[in-house]
Amino acid sequence: MAKENICIIYGGKSAEHDVSMLTAQNVLNAIDKSHYHVDIIYITNEGDWKKKENITETISSTDELDLQDIESGDISRLLLETHNQEPYSAVFPLLHGPNGEDGTIQGLFEVLDIPYVGNGVLAASSSMDKLVMKQLFAHRGLPQLPYVSFLRSEFEKYRSNILKLVNDKLQFPVFVKPANLGSSVGISKCHNEEELVEGIQEAFQFDRKLVIEQGITAREVEVAVLGNDYPETTLPGEVLKDVAFYDYKAKYQDGKIELSIPAKLDEEVQQTLRDMAVEAFKATDCSGLLRADFFVTEDNQIFINETNAMPGFTQYSMYPSLWENMGLSYADLIEKLISLAKEKYEDKKKNKYQID
Repeated sequence: MAKENICIIYGGKSAEHDVSMLTAQNVLNAIDKSHYHVDIIYITNEGDWKKKENITETISSTDELDLQDIESGDISRLLLETHNQEPYSAVFPLLHGPNGEDGTIQGLFEVLDIPYVGNGVLAASSSMDKLVMKQLFAHRGLPQLPYVSFLRSEFEKYRSNILKLVNDKLQFPVFVKPANLGSSVGISKCHNEEELVEGIQEAFQFDRKLVIEQGITAREVEVAVLGNDYPETTLPGEVLKDVAFYDYKAKYQDGKIELSIPAKLDEEVQQTLRDMAVEAFKATDCSGLLRADFFVTEDNQIFINETNAMPGFTQYSMYPSLWENMGLSYADLIEKLISLAKEKYEDKKKNKYQID
C-alpha cells in the first residue's frame, strides 16, 4: 500500500518561532513514517519557505530542522508539487502566534484547496485575538473576569484617560497581554501603576492592541478538546507553578511548571469545565483541536480565561498529556488529527460553488 503524503510546516515569522521548532521535532519523531511519506517546510524568521522531502530519520535536535542552507521556494509550488504527484492527504501547520495560528496560513490552504490539520480561518483568527475571543464568549454566556482593551495609537493619544479607566474598572494586580500572541510572550503581571505602564509598553512591542485583565487568586485549569462537529473533551488538568507568573521562560526554559493530570476537583466542577470547553469550542467554530483555559477559585467559581487554537504540542505539553491520561497516545493523537483534517475537507467538498 502506497504511503500517504503529509507535510509538516513549522518555524514561522513570529516570536514563538523556537516553540514551533520544538513542536516539529516532537511530531516528526512520533509520526508513523511507515504510513506517511513526510515532507517538511521550514518558514524562517524572515518569512522564507524552505522544503525538505521524505524525512525518515529521528530528529535529535531542532538544529537539524533549521534549513537555512536550502534555497527558498515559491510557496504554492512547495505545497502543490509532491511525491509521485499525489497531493498531500493533509498539511500539519505546527505554527504558533501571528502568521501561523491566526487564520492567515489557513486562508492560504483554503485558496490552494489543501486539507490541513486544525482550525479554519474564522476559528483560528477569533481564537488568536483575545478581544474578539472574549466578545464571542460573552455572547455564549461564558463567565469571564473584567478587562479593558485599547490600541497603541489610543494609548499614545489618551494615556491619562486610559490609565484612569484601568484604575476605575480593575484592581491590582492585573495582567497586560498583547491581544494577538500566545505562549505568554509579552505578558506582564502588574501590581501598581508604574508596573502597569511598563507592562503596556512591553506588550505594545508585540501587537498594536492589548488586553488588560483583572488578576484573581485561583487555580489554573485546562481542558483539551478534540473533534469536528461532535467534539470530545478530557478530564481537566491543573498547572502547578514554582513561579509567581506562568510566563514564556517558565513554560519552555526553566522547567518550573508541573502539571497535575487529572486535576483534583469535584466531579461536578470537572463536568462543568468540560461542558464550558465545548461551548468555547463552538463559540469560535473550531475544528480539530482546542485547549480551553480556566480559573477555578477556592469556592469553585469558574471563569474562562482564554482558548488556544494551536496549543503547545510537544510530547510533554498540557494538551497531549491530557489526552495521554484519557488513553490516547501522542502518536495516536497525531493520527487522529490528520484523520479529522481529512474528514473536514471531505465535508467541505459537499458544498456547492455553482448555482444550477
